[in-house]
Amino acid sequence: MNQVDSSYRASARDAMETRFACRVAACLSESAQTVAPDIGERLRFARDKALEAAGQARQAAAQGVAVTSSGAAIAGFRQSRWWLWFGSVLPLLALLGGLLLIQDQQARMQVSIAAEVDEALLGDDLPITAYRDAGFSEFLKNQPPVE
Repeated sequence: MNQVDSSYRASARDAMETRFACRVAACLSESAQTVAPDIGERLRFARDKALEAAGQARQAAAQGVAVTSSGAAIAGFRQSRWWLWFGSVLPLLALLGGLLLIQDQQARMQVSIAAEVDEALLGDDLPITAYRDAGFSEFLKNQPPVE
């Protein structure tokens, strides 16, 4: 649903609610003359209380706090550009940090493997001339690993 449809539906709903409220108010005004005085006083008190609650709800909505029908306040935050920016950048920073850690681990593993190969070659009893032989590298590649 695009924004035009949603704003149209919201304005149509507001118009229907306003018409309904006007009809209810007209019916109550017509029957107000026939109501007993004690009931009229209770209705006036309820109306004042409802207007006060509506005013508090409007004021709280302007401050970013929602008020429930029981009068409890629900704190919330307005979406701002700062929160949207933070929410967008945080996963990117986590991804970059993870990639850097993986790269560091790979470099450490390669150094460790090279050190093992150097240790094996330097600790061997072969003469230096064997390493210069062209067939020696093939011998090393085809040699099964010793366990």
